[in-house]
Amino acid sequence: MKNWILFILTAVIVFLLAMLAYTIMDRKTEARFAYQAKVAIEGIEPRDSIWGLNYPRQYQSYQKTIDTTFQSKYNTSGFKDALAENSDMVVLWAGYAFSKGYNQPRGHAHAVNDVLASIRIGAPMEAGEGVMPSTCWTCKSPDVPRLMSEMGVTEFYSKKLSDLGSQVINPIGCADCHNPETMNLTITRPALVEAFENMGRDINEASHQEMRSLVCAQCHVEYYFDKTKPGKEGAQYLTFPWHDGTTVEDIEAYFDKIDFADWIHPLSRARMLKAQHPDWELYQLGVHAKRGVSCADCHMPYRTEGGQKFTDHHIGSPLSNVENSCFVCHREKVSDLVSDVYERQGKVKESTNKLQRQIAMAHLEAEKAWELGATEAQMKNILTGLRHAQWRWDFVAASHGAGFHAPLESSRIISSGSSIIQEVRIDLARVLASLGHNRPVDMPNLDSKEALQTYIGVDIEKERSQKVNFLEQVVPRWLQEGKAREAQKPVRLISR
Repeated sequence: MKNWILFILTAVIVFLLAMLAYTIMDRKTEARFAYQAKVAIEGIEPRDSIWGLNYPRQYQSYQKTIDTTFQSKYNTSGFKDALAENSDMVVLWAGYAFSKGYNQPRGHAHAVNDVLASIRIGAPMEAGEGVMPSTCWTCKSPDVPRLMSEMGVTEFYSKKLSDLGSQVINPIGCADCHNPETMNLTITRPALVEAFENMGRDINEASHQEMRSLVCAQCHVEYYFDKTKPGKEGAQYLTFPWHDGTTVEDIEAYFDKIDFADWIHPLSRARMLKAQHPDWELYQLGVHAKRGVSCADCHMPYRTEGGQKFTDHHIGSPLSNVENSCFVCHREKVSDLVSDVYERQGKVKESTNKLQRQIAMAHLEAEKAWELGATEAQMKNILTGLRHAQWRWDFVAASHGAGFHAPLESSRIISSGSSIIQEVRIDLARVLASLGHNRPVDMPNLDSKEALQTYIGVDIEKERSQKVNFLEQVVPRWLQEGKAREAQKPVRLISR
């Protein structure tokens, strides 16, 4: 009887082991053929749908960046009018296109459409100095590295945005970050390579984990258009100002040294700097970067489907996917973890909003000082202080994840900006008093976007009318021409 029991147990164990071995072999076979190439991806292929034939899981997850339903306490993947929410930014950006319209960013799938729809770029078929350069396309599409390869980098930067309207039709996608032959992460934007060279570093020495952040740093950084680059005359050459380092003070010192200004403020007459989105610079100063966590670890976490592990290309807020993004390292309850994030973000946002209001009032007080006859000598230090305070505010405000990526550094920067603007307003009070103005300066309604746009001279209805005509008459033709061009490009199947 015992022998029979042993025999049966042995048979069951052998059967289970055989099933386990079969399952392992089956999974390995499935993995081997899961991403078997079906089409040849040749050159710089900007169409994600072609890449998707070989990598369907990644492609299908990337398509979800179209979704705009996510909303956290402070941010969203959908439309949000940031000027309406923080109207005094209209004063901060008076004389600059951001005072016309500024929305929170949406998912990567909307990159091209959002550029075309933005009221900031107006109707780019218009002639004149205000026409936007093609450099504005740089971070929006895999058509950009294709065009750079075909026409040359400097030649690309020398065009106008409208010159390439029918060429740039594919939003951010596979070819922006991946080598089509090896699928290794790769840098496709020369500005990042050049920035590393300016710092005396070789980006080719970056590890795979570092590359999982550096492909993001091709775009999520501070930059400016260099119109004086030697040998590149006529081009608005995309440049990252990291020559002296990547901190807020390092970049400010570089801009001061070359006497660069994005625009002259029409109210205060200060030479202003506009921070773009220094996400990578601030992320480096946070605890996650110091622990070796990459951008992709949180914004593109691994997931499994059908037994296959792959990187989720539904790039978005980790708060929309806490289990996959955060629980790899953290073990708190979801509610506790999210609450901690909001607490950090809220404290940074509170101090940022206070600084923002103080800067807006300083611009208006400077306007009054000029009106009463202030001299250049009286205003010199005041204008430098305005420039530096607003630069610090914008460095944090424009980096949408700063309140979480590096809350301590963000708070330090805002504190520094607050100290500067306090000194500026004290100096302004002295100047105003010396000119016979001993009472508070009358202010427009700082809580009304519309009132402030009227105050600084923005004809928003005219801007909207021009934009509607552009979107209805020009954009459909660009898209039609671009699709017709792509339809002529054959797709080569890989024979078995």
